[in-house]
Amino acid sequence: MAKLVHSMIRVLDEARSVDFYEKAFGLKIAERVPFDGFTLIYMANRETGFELELTVNAGQEEAYDLGNGYGHIAVSVEDIDLEYRRFVDLGLPVGKLVGMQYNGKPFARFFFVTDPDGYKIEVLQRGGRFQ
Repeated sequence: MAKLVHSMIRVLDEARSVDFYEKAFGLKIAERVPFDGFTLIYMANRETGFELELTVNAGQEEAYDLGNGYGHIAVSVEDIDLEYRRFVDLGLPVGKLVGMQYNGKPFARFFFVTDPDGYKIEVLQRGGRFQ
């Protein structure tokens, strides 16, 4: 059986991105691997074995074109209201906190935050299918 281990995004500024993911989601650098022409930064926390791989390409000065294929990364949290207030207090670029119903029952409560490179991250209330 396959096991998901990481998702990769390309970022322009290592320090800016590491700071964002640390503040927003408590991710820390698990490993930093420099190669000729690019650096891989693996970020993780104790909540999961899944990692976010930040790729910094040497010489890249313009923002990446995210195109129309990227959707979002999703994370779940214990208290969505608390996290929403924390993100707002940190001055992070958050969208509206919303709830969705399915067949007349609560399905999800969430908001989106945008990282420094324009990637969207969905922050969901933990519960149901969103553990």
